[in-house]
Amino acid sequence: MGLKVGDTLPNVSLKSQMGEMVNLKDFVGKKCVVLYFYPKDDTPGCTKESCSFRDNYAAFQEAGAEVIGISGDDMASHQAFATKHQLPFTLLSDAGNGIRKAFGVPATLGILPGRVTYVIDRAGIVRHMFNSQLNVQGHIDESLTVVKGLV
Repeated sequence: MGLKVGDTLPNVSLKSQMGEMVNLKDFVGKKCVVLYFYPKDDTPGCTKESCSFRDNYAAFQEAGAEVIGISGDDMASHQAFATKHQLPFTLLSDAGNGIRKAFGVPATLGILPGRVTYVIDRAGIVRHMFNSQLNVQGHIDESLTVVKGLV
């Protein structure tokens, strides 16, 4: 189960690192969304992935997409992580990992939260999904290619 290519983005509202409620449906009709689930703030792979999204953020913006990260970390952890690494995009707190489970993001070895990126078009339809715990750069490269193709 979970979210698959061709599915419509469910109605999801979570708190950002700034304490604001962000509803993913608010982007429908305005921008594509690159939604990446990552295991944990300030770990080596997650830092590399988030910093690569940061380094390519202007290209995503130019292509009409917003980048949003989600993990189970709390708002304070997200705020410290975003500040430390100068992340220009929103990080959402999925306390209890309910959204991760609803999207069907698998756990690695049954314990480590998975790393999955979804590309959602302006109509709110999932157009691409990339699932790899280890190929961190692939999340950025594939997402940017797909977003550019949606314009």
